[in-house]
Amino acid sequence: MVAIYKREMSGYFSSAIAYVVLAVYYFFSGLFFYTYCFYRDSASLSYVFANMFYIVMFIIPVLTMKTFSEEKRQKSDQALLTSPVSLTEIVLGKFLGALTIYAMCCAIFLVYGVVISFFAQPQWSVVLCTLLGLLLLGAGMIAINIFISSLTESMVVAAVIGMAAGLVIDTMGYFVSLIPVDWIQFALGKINFLSYYTNFTYGILSVVDVIFFLSVAGLFLFFTVRVLERRRWS
Repeated sequence: MVAIYKREMSGYFSSAIAYVVLAVYYFFSGLFFYTYCFYRDSASLSYVFANMFYIVMFIIPVLTMKTFSEEKRQKSDQALLTSPVSLTEIVLGKFLGALTIYAMCCAIFLVYGVVISFFAQPQWSVVLCTLLGLLLLGAGMIAINIFISSLTESMVVAAVIGMAAGLVIDTMGYFVSLIPVDWIQFALGKINFLSYYTNFTYGILSVVDVIFFLSVAGLFLFFTVRVLERRRWS
């Protein structure tokens, strides 16, 4: 797994993907930070975190689009699948590589907290809690998009489908109330990513929210392993 992880990290920084993702994330987080904290003279990062939910939905597909799609396109997936590494280790190595880049993106909020501390007392409990929420949200979305990448050999298709999935997740809360069937409303409400993430932005650390995102990540990583297993034996 360590070898796969190192290979992924090297691949991210030998291409433009890591730099583009970091630049886009830092740009929008900086824009929201200036707008909600400096321009409005506020010491709270809650609105910044809330708006970053929408940015995460679009940058993660770009980050993960090459994980397995590029392997299939370059015909290097067979060598990977027949290597003396288990499929679970392959998937976890790629997952941790993408999660590391994403964590580097999120780390900028610690810098923003320090900047605020020069002018006011930041709510560090809220900052750290929401940072954890961002990481857990990212872990779930990365797992979903890695699964999508394992289904196609086109990086563009993987990215587009990933963004479409993010759009569905983003708008799910708006359409739940429009469904006339109560049990469907209840079921969709229980898988609404935004409702679980919002709790973190208010400094509320709930075991249920943590378990939800970890379960999503674990489930889709499991699905990815099953896809690779079927390909190995086909």
